[in-house]
Amino acid sequence: MPTAFRRQTWTLLLLLGGMFACMLLAGHLAWQHALRGEIASVQRQLTLYAQALGQRIDRYRTLPEVLALDPELRAALTQPLSQEGIDRLNRRLEQANGASQSSTLTLIDRNGKALAASNWREARNNVGVDYSFRPYVQQALSQGSGRFYGIGLTTGLPGYFLSQGILDEQGEIAGLVVIKIVLFELEREWLQTPDVVLASDDHGVVFLASQPAWRYRLLEPLSASDRADLAATRQYLDQELHPLRYRQLQALDDSSMLVRLQEPALPGTTLWHTMSLPGSNWRLHLLHDTQASTVASRWAAAAAAGGWLALALLVLFVRQRRRLAALRLRSRQELEAVLRQHAQELRTAQDGIVQAARQADTGLSRSLEHLPQGVVVIDADLRLVAWNSRYVQLFRFPPELLRTGQPIEDLFRHNARRGLLGPGPIEAAIQRRLQHLRSGNPHLHESTKDDGTVLEIRGNPLPDGGFVTSYADITSYKNAARELRSLADALEQRIAERTRDLAQAKREAEQANRYKTRFVAAAVHDLLQPLNAARMFSSLLRSHLHDDAGRHVAESIDGALAAQDAILGSLLDISRMESGQLEVHVRDFALGPLLQVMCHNFGILAESRGLRLSGVDTRCVVRSDEALLRRILQNFLSNAIRYTHQGRIVIGCRRQGSQLRIEVHDQGPGIPESLQREIFEEFRRLNEGHGEDRGAGLGLAIVERLGRLLGHEIGLRSQLGRGSVFWVCVPLGDPLAVQRIAPAAPGHALSSDDAPLQGMSAWYVEDDAQTCAAMRALLQRWGCALPYAGGPAEALALAAPGQAPQLVLLDVRLGPLYGPDVYAQLCQRWGQSPPVILVTAERDGTLRRQAAERGWGFLAKPVRPPALRALMSQMLLRHRDAGSS
Repeated sequence: MPTAFRRQTWTLLLLLGGMFACMLLAGHLAWQHALRGEIASVQRQLTLYAQALGQRIDRYRTLPEVLALDPELRAALTQPLSQEGIDRLNRRLEQANGASQSSTLTLIDRNGKALAASNWREARNNVGVDYSFRPYVQQALSQGSGRFYGIGLTTGLPGYFLSQGILDEQGEIAGLVVIKIVLFELEREWLQTPDVVLASDDHGVVFLASQPAWRYRLLEPLSASDRADLAATRQYLDQELHPLRYRQLQALDDSSMLVRLQEPALPGTTLWHTMSLPGSNWRLHLLHDTQASTVASRWAAAAAAGGWLALALLVLFVRQRRRLAALRLRSRQELEAVLRQHAQELRTAQDGIVQAARQADTGLSRSLEHLPQGVVVIDADLRLVAWNSRYVQLFRFPPELLRTGQPIEDLFRHNARRGLLGPGPIEAAIQRRLQHLRSGNPHLHESTKDDGTVLEIRGNPLPDGGFVTSYADITSYKNAARELRSLADALEQRIAERTRDLAQAKREAEQANRYKTRFVAAAVHDLLQPLNAARMFSSLLRSHLHDDAGRHVAESIDGALAAQDAILGSLLDISRMESGQLEVHVRDFALGPLLQVMCHNFGILAESRGLRLSGVDTRCVVRSDEALLRRILQNFLSNAIRYTHQGRIVIGCRRQGSQLRIEVHDQGPGIPESLQREIFEEFRRLNEGHGEDRGAGLGLAIVERLGRLLGHEIGLRSQLGRGSVFWVCVPLGDPLAVQRIAPAAPGHALSSDDAPLQGMSAWYVEDDAQTCAAMRALLQRWGCALPYAGGPAEALALAAPGQAPQLVLLDVRLGPLYGPDVYAQLCQRWGQSPPVILVTAERDGTLRRQAAERGWGFLAKPVRPPALRALMSQMLLRHRDAGSS
């Protein structure tokens, strides 16, 4: 007993020790792997935030430079101003600020005093305030431009200040214009991530944060010079700066570490990743919870423990099987001894049964009569002992042949004379059967009689040397089995043929679908080329027309081209959905801002048709792809406006369990029930629309496909003469994962001043001659030089070292060549890399992301001239700033 106990104890200790070792090793490896994945994800996320911050600042960078060229502002700095002149300057800055949607615009003289400001109507305005000590004023007066982030002296609101010097007639700086950008919207966008996002300046002060508790925190103690600098510039006014307390646990690399946050406190271990912002002394920080890595480590440890336990239990199971096998062998030996004893007892009982059968008057055994098989029993001397009537019926023996004690050899000879023993010598067949009975071996075989009857013959020896044989008629079973086998063979052949046919049909259908998708994409691309040229020529046409009739014709042409553009875009969208290239990004978001934007955008169109569009606000959070859901609702609203002649249109939503149904109600003519399914097919439309805007019948087809792609149910309820209701069911999202964000104000166009483009030289690489001619005329109208506009081969031939243009406009599909590859060869020959804008009919999201990652511009054909002009100005200014820095 003590030995068995010690063995069990050591086994248990080995099992537990191995399990804990495997758990520690697997948990550590899983933690390292998961942490590396989270670091890569955090780095990508910070890169996107840095790009978003840079793009937001770039939107306003051009405005001070454009205003610095304004003659009215330059004159105000070089001559005395009256009160009327100051008021006129205030309104001028107020109007410019309203177009840019910045915080404030301020005009400052060379002494640092604000002469005029866009907020002059407010009680606390910038007019008359001395800003000479502010760094952005000193930088603009000494270097021509400046930038600075701080809290405003008059408004008390933080913002990013961009300043631009204004030159007088002698080329000296007479003053400056300042724009203040408020970055509250950027912080609200950061709220969409559960992580904490921070931005710090060169003093280590956190000035932007996704959560208010982290703002104005010190990442490290301030030096005496830093405190003096902050006091001199009054960057944060009287805002108290609190230290951010944390304890570093592990340094992962130069930009990542594991910490435990103490104030403000965060639960668990936090991954702290830092990234420097190009072109500034700012740094972005992201604090990420490592709970996912911890959970992955625990699951890996649990899996390792389970694997170790499974292996240990398998070893114990094998050992137990061996022990059981030994026990079974011993039990079998004991059982065989018991069986031999019982066999002897059965043999004795059998002898009594056979003796009783011999003493019977007839061999017919009453105990065998109930059996459906024919049965015959013989003794060790091969003489009849018993039989039943079924045996007599099967072989039709004469009565005088069947009696107790009759040799079985006589029955064999009788059957042999009737040919029942098969072909060959009769005597040999009889002796073969007798020898088999004497050997006492059991047998089982089938025999077919002349009349087609199939018998299953079973023979088993008796303990005393006798033999029992049974004959079962299995003819019907054999026939049914034969028919089933034949039927199965026929079915297998038919299934194989049908499978081959279906496979061939599937291959042909897939090939046809690929050809169709490729053809639609290529056709739309080729159609967009002349459409792009027509849009640019139409834009030029309006500038040459001075009468109302001519301008009306030009506007009609532009409207027709826009309608054709919409049709081709819809065809391309259908092609992308059918080929599986349309990307889906499902997330939780607030529905209210989306509905407000839809009502604002379509309300103007509805008013132009004499209709009234109203929306019902909601606080619900839904789970869907926001861009694709917007496409569905846009099609619903455009159809409602198109087919409603008078009355009201309403967009709203209602709950249905875990779903939210978004509905668009109109007061149109209604849709007959027989057509309510057909209108969701391509090129199906009703005839009740406005004469000039009946659509192409593709909007609802796109809606139906987007619904299937997102898993959203699309429906329609309509009644003739009373209007229609189109609806889409969307799953409700998690309200805790989304905080309500007010919708951004509609964007305003950039200033139409073409000053950044005056005298600029550009190349346009495009293999379509009409498009090249239209682009040349458009850029020359803006004061740009276009030395080259043509195909890629001529461009590569003309490219010479040191003669690169200031900007390259490039198509992507250039016959057999790929646009970005041609740009790389041009840069190699120039020895320079000028900024590039991709102008293409390819509407591929991957291509757009690649362009953004490389810092390239991207415009989809057909190109709208205002968008092209704004993007060219932005690219030139950004390239100029990068060169100066």
